[in-house]
Amino acid sequence: MTPERFETLAEAYGGDVTRWPAAAREAAAALMAEKPAWAGEVLARADDLDVLLDAFVPPQASADLAGRILVGAPRSRPRWAGWLIPGGMGAGLAAACAAGVLVGAQLHGASSQPSASDADALVAVVGDDDLGLYLDEEA
Repeated sequence: MTPERFETLAEAYGGDVTRWPAAAREAAAALMAEKPAWAGEVLARADDLDVLLDAFVPPQASADLAGRILVGAPRSRPRWAGWLIPGGMGAGLAAACAAGVLVGAQLHGASSQPSASDADALVAVVGDDDLGLYLDEEA
């Protein structure tokens, strides 16, 4: 075991070597026997941190605050709502397409046979003079 690995394990698992992973304990014991003063310093620093961490007490939220958080929390939707919304959009799109086809068919059927009033309007817009101009240009 390298000294860097020993320090990393001490920082991660604390100054008590019995808390370390079993696979690393034998190598740590060999390094402690080889460099006892250095290993003692590393473990003492880790012990100091362990004492501070053990003394820490996280703040507790009041019951009023916890209740307000729960009331304001978003509610979960049922599973079926996940496919219902896109399915509704698809049904709406299909209905709009069907309505467009029906309206288009109705308009096409109504305009396919020109009425007498349509022919009169065309003659009124394109007079004899204009018709002669078109015929002269084509000839």
